[in-house]
Amino acid sequence: MPAPGAQQVARESPSKHQITIPMGAFSEAGLREGDVVQVKAEGRGRVVIARVDDLVDEYAGCLSTGGQLGRTVRGLRQEWD
Repeated sequence: MPAPGAQQVARESPSKHQITIPMGAFSEAGLREGDVVQVKAEGRGRVVIARVDDLVDEYAGCLSTGGQLGRTVRGLRQEWD
């Protein structure tokens, strides 16, 4: 496994628009098989991947729902497992 922060190269499957994330980067990011992620373009040649559960945690409480929205979303996510 490369040292933390070492350059790692992803491979693309052009016919399916899929990218294989190198294991070192995958592990360092704390990702696990089956994680639901959001993929967002941030300028030319840059893509950011974020685990959806992390986004829920980050924005939880931003809306004035008394936390009900977050509980509902987490409950729905549990139904997927």
